[in-house]
Amino acid sequence: MEPWRAPQEAVEALLAARHGDPFAILGPHAAPGGLVIRALLPGAEALAVLPWDGGEPVPLPRRHGALFEGLLPGRAAPFGYRLRASAGGGSWDLEDPYRFGATLGPLDDHLMVEGTHRRLHRRLGAHAVMHEGVAGTRFAVWAPNAARVSVVGAFNEWDGRRHPMRKRVDSGLWELFIPGLGAGAAYKYEILARDGTVLPLKADPFGRAAELRPSTASLVPADSDFAWDDAAFLQARAATQDRRAAISIYEVHAPSWRRHPGGAFYSWDDLIGSLIPHVAWMGFTHIELMPVMEHPLDESWGYQPIGLHAPTARLGDPAGLKRFIAACHAQGIGVLLDWVPAHFPKDVHGLARFDGQTLYEDPDPLRGFHRAWGTAVFDYGRREVAAFLASNALYWMEEFHADGLRVDAVSTMVHLDHGRAPGEWRPNAEGGTEHHEAVAFLRQVNALVEEEHPGAIMVAEEATSWPGVSRPAAEGGLGFRFKWNMGWMNDTLRYLAIDPIHRRWHHDLVTFGMMYAFTEDFVLPLSHDEVVHGKGSLLGRLPGDDWQRFATLRAYYALMWAHPGKKLLFMGGEIAQWREWSEARELDWWLLQYAPHQGVQRLVRDLNHLYRSLPALHARDAEAEGFRWIDADDSTRSIFSWLRFDGEGGAPVAMICNMTPVPHAALRFGLPRAGAWREVLNTDAAVYGGSGMGNLGGVVAERVAFQGFPASATVTVPPLGTIWLVAEGPEPGEEAADDKKGESDAE
Repeated sequence: MEPWRAPQEAVEALLAARHGDPFAILGPHAAPGGLVIRALLPGAEALAVLPWDGGEPVPLPRRHGALFEGLLPGRAAPFGYRLRASAGGGSWDLEDPYRFGATLGPLDDHLMVEGTHRRLHRRLGAHAVMHEGVAGTRFAVWAPNAARVSVVGAFNEWDGRRHPMRKRVDSGLWELFIPGLGAGAAYKYEILARDGTVLPLKADPFGRAAELRPSTASLVPADSDFAWDDAAFLQARAATQDRRAAISIYEVHAPSWRRHPGGAFYSWDDLIGSLIPHVAWMGFTHIELMPVMEHPLDESWGYQPIGLHAPTARLGDPAGLKRFIAACHAQGIGVLLDWVPAHFPKDVHGLARFDGQTLYEDPDPLRGFHRAWGTAVFDYGRREVAAFLASNALYWMEEFHADGLRVDAVSTMVHLDHGRAPGEWRPNAEGGTEHHEAVAFLRQVNALVEEEHPGAIMVAEEATSWPGVSRPAAEGGLGFRFKWNMGWMNDTLRYLAIDPIHRRWHHDLVTFGMMYAFTEDFVLPLSHDEVVHGKGSLLGRLPGDDWQRFATLRAYYALMWAHPGKKLLFMGGEIAQWREWSEARELDWWLLQYAPHQGVQRLVRDLNHLYRSLPALHARDAEAEGFRWIDADDSTRSIFSWLRFDGEGGAPVAMICNMTPVPHAALRFGLPRAGAWREVLNTDAAVYGGSGMGNLGGVVAERVAFQGFPASATVTVPPLGTIWLVAEGPEPGEEAADDKKGESDAE
């Protein structure tokens, strides 16, 4: 056999799709006497080389099966060429993927292994590019334990022999440039495991677009530059998302906010014309989108994502999400995305045992599997996995201009035993329950976000008393900007479910939250989790007749908006849904034909606008000097009263909430200053659906000391109602003193 011919065992391995180094055989190779070219092309009857320099076509004889091999005498080095294939009387020209050089470099290998590559999403996955003067798509995937990886799709009849990839031995990365392949092509990876098993086809972990379920392939995205016009918004968000800013978040499950007749999903463009105006009119500062990353199961609401880099196809293409966020920013609305680095589903086309072995998941079965959820848990201690997740967090902010991420299930990440029964978890090396690697990862990603995207915020859903969740890592914290206050939410909702006649015995469910209100920078969440799984809607779980239920809900909302902490309300809460939320249908918008539901919506709108316009209600949310009880102990009447301050000497706000249906015509409350106090909110107002009992626009505080304050006022407190009073003008006597001072200065 001529010395330039490939060894027969290598040929057979290629034909069987079991060769781990296709570039060692296929494409152009220097050989004694010339240049040998080999190509594997199933379906071709004949093949020829078409030199770019105008030379005559050179036939490539069939070597064996679909492998063609020939020597081009006189050619000493690789050169530009195309292939011409023929079969059944026809012919077609094509580029040879194996004549092109690598698309990754040594720096990619080094940073991948080191776990410090911050832009993995730019290097891995599928990218439509020009490479060596030819248009096509470059693919790259991490699969260090694989014996062979191929790109497959309709473009090659899903044949793993056609496009096996080049392995970069130093990093476990595989890469290939496929000329002529463009945006929109569906693809997966066919992986041969080390034990010789061909795995189920895998979607791309870095795939930036995906097919609509139930199809599961990744799509080559259109890599066109998006014309962002939100520089001013991004520049200002460090102030608008600060702990002293007014932040009121509308949590949205985009596929079920509204539906078209017949049940079809709204697209991102549909939501631009409907959701954004609704949020702007209601006065929310932010939209929080439940996970928009691609996921196979509608019922998971996105919390079991397969494609962490791909916006779900349910709502359109990825550019649609960019248009949506840009439109939000144009209206001054921030966008937070729910992000799920805690676990991933074990669907065979996903990350689970990606290359035949544990790779993305922790190899310890007591750490790498969450029995309660039936999901796999990331291996946070593996540098490449931590880099994959950290790069993904930056990706959503960099490519989609997200203003922050709400990180799901942080408790299950930092606690080895959270949600696990005895025997389902293993202590750390010190015998404790802390997951040190997960803690280090969270600190890493929070620091990266702060460094790379100043002003963006990271929000933790953390349900335990882990210390310092929203404190900097340098101070021993996790480095989040905010933490959901799950304790406040659970306690207050328990309180509301109690019949008013018994609430006096459970007064501490509301007051206890102030014991720890300033230990973290909190968000008060009334989230989707509180209106599913048989819990009923917020309105539906309340005791009493319909009037009492609506009144209680209105009073609770006003108490919440006056309580220290940023606000979050799940969609439907603003119209007082009766039914539990379901991802399978749109919200019950038809309820707005009824006055009680209109009243709740108008109240939430007024709460948002007042909250934003009164600095005392938000400027010191996370600082104790912004709060003072008027009376924390009036359990007999189930009345709560407190003051909010802006810390800058501005007008204080008094909140008085009566959680029983018993009205009080003249109760005295201590206040920090005498003079007029305007009633800026009364949830019992007729416009909201209440009885209309109130204070005729305000009260006047006298210099009568009471409850530890120098002044006090008698206040009418409506049944199951909350009122807000704002100090107006100077305290009586101050004006005269100022006049005298002015006269003295003039003299």
